[in-house]
Amino acid sequence: MEHRLDWSSYETAGQGDAYAGIPATGGDFAKAVAVCINDRACQTKPKGVMCPSFRATDDPAHSPGGRVKVLKDALNGELGEQPFVHPAVLDALELCVGCKGCKRECANQVDMAAIKIEVLAQRNAITGVPRRDRLFGTLPRLLAQLPWLGGLVRWRNRSPWLAKLGERWLGVAATRQLPEPAARAYAAPAARLEESSPLYPADERAVILFVDTFARHFEPEVAEAAHAVLTAAGYRVEVLAPAADDAEGGRPLCCGRTLLSLGQVEAARTEARRMQAALRPALARGLPIVGLEPSCILSLRDDHLKLGLGPEAETLAKQVYLFEEFIAREHDRKRMTLALKPLPAGTTLVHGHCHQKAVGAMKSLRKVLRLIPEFQFEFVEASCCGMAGNFGLEVEHAGISRRMAEMDLLPALRAAPEAPILANGFSCRHQIREGVAREPVHVAVLLRQALA
Repeated sequence: MEHRLDWSSYETAGQGDAYAGIPATGGDFAKAVAVCINDRACQTKPKGVMCPSFRATDDPAHSPGGRVKVLKDALNGELGEQPFVHPAVLDALELCVGCKGCKRECANQVDMAAIKIEVLAQRNAITGVPRRDRLFGTLPRLLAQLPWLGGLVRWRNRSPWLAKLGERWLGVAATRQLPEPAARAYAAPAARLEESSPLYPADERAVILFVDTFARHFEPEVAEAAHAVLTAAGYRVEVLAPAADDAEGGRPLCCGRTLLSLGQVEAARTEARRMQAALRPALARGLPIVGLEPSCILSLRDDHLKLGLGPEAETLAKQVYLFEEFIAREHDRKRMTLALKPLPAGTTLVHGHCHQKAVGAMKSLRKVLRLIPEFQFEFVEASCCGMAGNFGLEVEHAGISRRMAEMDLLPALRAAPEAPILANGFSCRHQIREGVAREPVHVAVLLRQALA
């Protein structure tokens, strides 16, 4: 088996354990699968994230443990010579939303999200990338290259016959609204003259702001708010741009998350290398890189380490922070004071993105919200919102996506119809808008509103 991801970190997994049950083929990937100890914690419904698909179906087959059983059969040769296109394998992973909950909450940290990427990459190598996956995976590139795409999306959302055509041709659910690109993409503020040279000044109060595809093209106000808050806190903000010798010129940088989650590993690796080239000066100077979208930042911190990109990827993983992580860290170190004012009275409901929970960032979010005077908030106890990027937009998954949202999240929001909502995940905000017709905000927007 030729691995599409780097699984060498599992090289010693299971050694000396007579009950590990490592499959006969698959090398280090097989060891990553075999770390499951079959304690069935993923087939219960305690507080936490794991496992959204089991919670929604009550079917053990749609839990990490159930998936491991099928994958072991596949790697033991029980599903033929091409197991990664066998219906049993694809069905087992069908409802995995890549939440990373199992990596955090499983006793042995089974990384089913990464395992799914490898399986899809293996499938793609045999059958090619499906048309819908190619569309969703290359969305960041399409948004940058096709300025008329936003108009087409808006037309589709208002035209039932066009939505039906999209469902028939691409498998995008006609019953779901697509996120609509903003009229104008985010544009970084012009740098002050004294900041323009060199690019990354030797200043301990300099930060690099990574504006992801979703903030750039769909909700530029999130990036604008983050820039304003960091500036108000006394930081010199440099918005990350492609390296001067970037082969694709002015195309905005992307972490490759949309590609990676659909098994398009080589294309994701190309995007990751573009980011590394752009960040090389910042990494060399030890400057913090601050990002806004949990799924993108976890890609840089976790998934990129499986792309075989060398020591620079490990350095980046240590220097990249979610916006709220950076604010909390700097405040704890007494390096930053934000002048904030009280916001209108009332309790704000907070929904955490699965990847925020997977990296333990909810603690940082709590610290940041406590910086706002008299601010009252309540964390919603819920698993995945069910949107999970393109998952909830797919015709065969739209129903289960809504079911995941209706388990805990949407009922909690309906129970407090006047409460403001905070949700840092782009997909989470889209699911909430559709589910309860309310407008959630990112924490950067909330902090900008609270600036004194």
